[in-house]
Amino acid sequence: MPSTLTLTVDQARRLAVGAQCLASPGPVSMEQVLRRLRCLQLDPIDVVARSHLLVLWSRLGSYDRAELDTRLWKERSLFEFWAHAASIVLTEDYPIHQVMMRGFPAGDSPHARVVRDWMTANERLRLHVLERLDEAGPLPTGGFDDIAEVPWQSSGWTAGRNVERMLDFLWRQGTVMVAGRDGRRRLWGLADRCLPDWTDREPLSSSEAVARAAEHALRALGVARPADIEQHFIRNRYPDLPVTLAALERAGRVHRVRLGSGDAETWYVHDDTLPLLETPDDGFSRTVLLSPFDNLICDRARTERLWDFVFRTEMYVPRAKRRYGYYVLPVLHGERLIGRIAPRFDRRAAVLTVEGVYAEPDAPASAAEPVAEAVAALAAFLGARTITYGGPVPDAWRAALHAR
Repeated sequence: MPSTLTLTVDQARRLAVGAQCLASPGPVSMEQVLRRLRCLQLDPIDVVARSHLLVLWSRLGSYDRAELDTRLWKERSLFEFWAHAASIVLTEDYPIHQVMMRGFPAGDSPHARVVRDWMTANERLRLHVLERLDEAGPLPTGGFDDIAEVPWQSSGWTAGRNVERMLDFLWRQGTVMVAGRDGRRRLWGLADRCLPDWTDREPLSSSEAVARAAEHALRALGVARPADIEQHFIRNRYPDLPVTLAALERAGRVHRVRLGSGDAETWYVHDDTLPLLETPDDGFSRTVLLSPFDNLICDRARTERLWDFVFRTEMYVPRAKRRYGYYVLPVLHGERLIGRIAPRFDRRAAVLTVEGVYAEPDAPASAAEPVAEAVAALAAFLGARTITYGGPVPDAWRAALHAR
């Protein structure tokens, strides 16, 4: 039986926070953050700012946003693909993502069969898309004719969006890529023209890809159960993960962990992450606001299990039934999640309105000033000239928040 390391819940939280580049001092570069996280989830909602920009801000503070564009569209060290959701990923991880590309649509599920049949029936549309990109270079979705012979059937918003569906499926197959953006519009290009010459195109076996991805996920998570790894980085694409973890354990790459004496679940920690246990107490002195899709909390079940913090997005909940608000940022204070704020940024007026501040029952009153500083830092990052409060604020934090 492999030896098992016993950690307190606080130690596990610290491992998670440190692994996510959220401890003190903060990371020194965008590259350091990207190489640790391995993916930045993309989301179109920008009530405050786009999620991937907020994830970088939580770790780096104010930074040059042009650097991210340079890495994406000039250096091509990053590209857009499907990780645990639509994401920005590292080009050096292309061999891992290529496993999904060459297998899409995988399996014999009803959806996979529908996609395969639909693409076969619309071979003429597929060839048209590829010919247009070959002739014209990068194009927006509107740059193609809808010559589908069989329309895409869906009960949702994708129904009849044939060109969009074909582009999405070709993207997942790795045939086309996002070559650039015109505002929010994606510009599509042939993958072979988008990838830099140095891209590693050597195919990996499924087992090799799972091993690499599991190590990346575990380094980013800090401490995790197999179920947590399954939900991170290449979500639900870890076949035979127990076999992979056993092999990594024999190689000394990962170690078993138990949280407290009464927890029967097996967790894992990566060998590269263990030094974070030596981080002094003052290394967990940062107070930051997190995107609702931040890598630390994107797995809601793990967030609740490790932090006892129930977090759900309420964007699609009717206003009258929302508990906190349409768009909510959790508050990380040291290694604890102590509350959440509901901000909204008016770009024209340069006003950041905080529609509510909510503290957890055990949130310390001493966090008032750090939380106020975090809100002020968000305003500075957005370019807001004014902060206003238009909803509930905890009494213990009220004076500090309204003083900003």
